[in-house]
Amino acid sequence: MTPFRRTFVAATAALAMLAPLAAMAQDIKPRLIRFGYGLNEQSNQGRAVKVFAEAVEKASAGKMKTRAIGAAALGSDLQMQQALSGGAQEMMVGSTATLVGITKEMALWDTPFLFNNASEADVVLDGPIGDKVMAKLQEKGLVGLVYWENGFRNLTNSKRPINKLEDLNGIKLRVMQNNVFLESFKSLGTNAVPLAFSELFTALETGTVEGQENPFNTILSSKFYEVQKYLTITNHVYSPWIVLVSKKWWDQLSKAEQKILLDAAKASRDFERKDTRTEAASAVAALKDKGMQVNELSPTETARMRNSLTQVYASIGTSVGMDLWNETQAELEKIRSGKKGK
Repeated sequence: MTPFRRTFVAATAALAMLAPLAAMAQDIKPRLIRFGYGLNEQSNQGRAVKVFAEAVEKASAGKMKTRAIGAAALGSDLQMQQALSGGAQEMMVGSTATLVGITKEMALWDTPFLFNNASEADVVLDGPIGDKVMAKLQEKGLVGLVYWENGFRNLTNSKRPINKLEDLNGIKLRVMQNNVFLESFKSLGTNAVPLAFSELFTALETGTVEGQENPFNTILSSKFYEVQKYLTITNHVYSPWIVLVSKKWWDQLSKAEQKILLDAAKASRDFERKDTRTEAASAVAALKDKGMQVNELSPTETARMRNSLTQVYASIGTSVGMDLWNETQAELEKIRSGKKGK
């Protein structure tokens, strides 16, 4: 064998040995998950994303790693949804309300006074109705995994206490970029202004808007008490968040990897709901300590609000489909009669 031939054979053998090593290196390279969210790292969102990330890394033995990116650093909920649909981002958690523009059934969760308490919400969201609504997202390039809890929404403003329906008249109130919220608060007499959450603090600070509505936890973690004086406990809408995955990316995963993500999402959901409810119980006291004036809307005024929203309810039923609307109402009747849930 010539020297050249010997060199060639040796090089070929070396390459053959390296090929499996290269394949192994490829196999062990962690799969990176960019998980975006709107609130800061110290919020209930931030804590729950951390739980998700730890569960994924443990279950995958380090082969899947989550990079949590909070404070709307990847954009607003709408921008992140578009990034997921296009495959430019892997995961996010955000409001169901901003999905209504692409999946009309999501408007169901925006129904004012739909749920009387969090237990009712858990049963409906985690059951067949919640799954049915979530499944519609796949047509738009998104995969829904679980619902988290944002909580019951309450009103804040810098103008005056809200003791009766008429006190809402003319207040420039920021609402989510969603027609149900827009029409609901117009019906209640406010000057409703749709605005991305990422722009809200500055808008309140500059007086572009005078008020907003969010759960206690978000009001506290976003430091709205610095730019809002009055908090009215209205519990007007139960607000869920939803954990989303890019369908383009999801379809590239193995069944085992998909299961890891779903299991971790469920674990984070259970943690997040408990965490959110614990925090909400103490948030009102904390907001009072921060200087906010807090009052609770009376049952009489709550009933007046409901009565002002008759047209909105009819519109939601038409929008989401009367079959889904009636199915939801029937399920709630079962829960309240004690036939299902607690």
